[in-house]
Amino acid sequence: MLSAIFNALATNQSEQLFTMNGKTRGLPRNQQTAVDDLCKEVDGWIKTTGVKYFDPLTNMAMLAEEVGEVARIMARRYGQQSEKASDRGKDLGEELSDVLFVVLCLANQTGTDLQRAWREKMLKKTARDAKRHRRNPKLK
Repeated sequence: MLSAIFNALATNQSEQLFTMNGKTRGLPRNQQTAVDDLCKEVDGWIKTTGVKYFDPLTNMAMLAEEVGEVARIMARRYGQQSEKASDRGKDLGEELSDVLFVVLCLANQTGTDLQRAWREKMLKKTARDAKRHRRNPKLK
């Protein structure tokens, strides 16, 4: 089965990946997120509006900052910490988008093919976890 997955990936025929053995293995190609498009959009914005990329270490620090803002909302809105009045207007989607923006910047400036990496990661997770989570009594 794994050889069929990797063969389909290598030949860019990912639609074959989703009906193997009569089981759904993911989304059809036309429903997949176009990570490449997001990377291009960010790159275009950086070049026209942002002037240039911050260096990778600065972006790494910015990523940590943005993840911290997501953590604050999660802990206060969905966790046990009480939510302050000043936090009530914060939009989780906006903060998650900030995280995504910095991740896309890092991918662009390091030459990382995030679309390929995403496809490979999902194939790996699917092959590894196909039955594991269904057997976990903690998830029932």
